[in-house]
Amino acid sequence: MAEAQILVVDVGGNNIKIKHAAHVEKRKTKSGPEMTPERMVDAVRKLAGDWRFDHVTIGYPGPVREGRLVLEPHNLGRGWTDFDFAAAFDRPVKVVNDAVMQAIGSYAGGKMLFLGLGTGLGAALVGDHVAVPLEVAHLPYRKKFTFEDCVGKRGLDRMKQKRWEKAVHDVVERLRRALVADYVVLGGGNTKHLQAMPQHSQPGDNENAFLGGVRIWQEHFRVL
Repeated sequence: MAEAQILVVDVGGNNIKIKHAAHVEKRKTKSGPEMTPERMVDAVRKLAGDWRFDHVTIGYPGPVREGRLVLEPHNLGRGWTDFDFAAAFDRPVKVVNDAVMQAIGSYAGGKMLFLGLGTGLGAALVGDHVAVPLEVAHLPYRKKFTFEDCVGKRGLDRMKQKRWEKAVHDVVERLRRALVADYVVLGGGNTKHLQAMPQHSQPGDNENAFLGGVRIWQEHFRVL
């Protein structure tokens, strides 16, 4: 598998980004509510027109269970859950939740909890080359609020930085203890707003999403 030519596709509500395992360059194109899976495949093929690839990893902004999309995306077009990506690309394809892809790229052994502090709250647990997507964002946290309401973008806007950071530290420690994780990696765009990292935590890097897309094939990660 080390010789495989791997293309990694990161599907977002605003942009679709791609990177090839053998190239430094990243390429992207706009997405949005008109972006169906057929249009995504066409766009990726055009972006990667001069790259040879024989395996594809797709990071999807929604829940994925053992390679099957569970829900349609909020900010894209329709038709994703029943789409045959392998047939469309005519290559082996692995589709995983985007937080899982970044978690795999961030993994450094032991039992790791990944939390993505972005618009919402993405989460995944990785241990012994097995990645488990987590849906913790909508669990109740304070009064009428969920974890996502408090540590996602809505929480940052509502509580402002100081109170939001206090909530982040609390939520991270609660989840780390509940899931018996050795350490936590914090990714997502809002991690930059933290003045100090929570205990047992370290900042992630969005570039790790592309690394994760490669490692899934090269290191035989199993995604539940």
